[in-house]
Amino acid sequence: MVRVPLTDEERERGERLGLALRDARASASRSMVEVAAEAGISVETLRKIETGRIPTPAFFTVAAIADAVGLPLDVLRATVENTGAGVVAEAS
Repeated sequence: MVRVPLTDEERERGERLGLALRDARASASRSMVEVAAEAGISVETLRKIETGRIPTPAFFTVAAIADAVGLPLDVLRATVENTGAGVVAEAS
């Protein structure tokens, strides 16, 4: 099976997703270790998602991270689609 390369838009969306999750984690004053453990993923996976190195993580992984930092999925989606991290701050 050949994986189709990601478009620039998909990579940028992954970066926005990572930034939104990282900002929410910081706002919740949670460490990467705490969030990764609660979400059931490795710290390395969380780091890669937050930095955009995994631009298309599985839905349930994103949902688990968002839950661990107290970020509603509708707010996360709006943040990622609107290209601004301000929505995360407003949800707090």
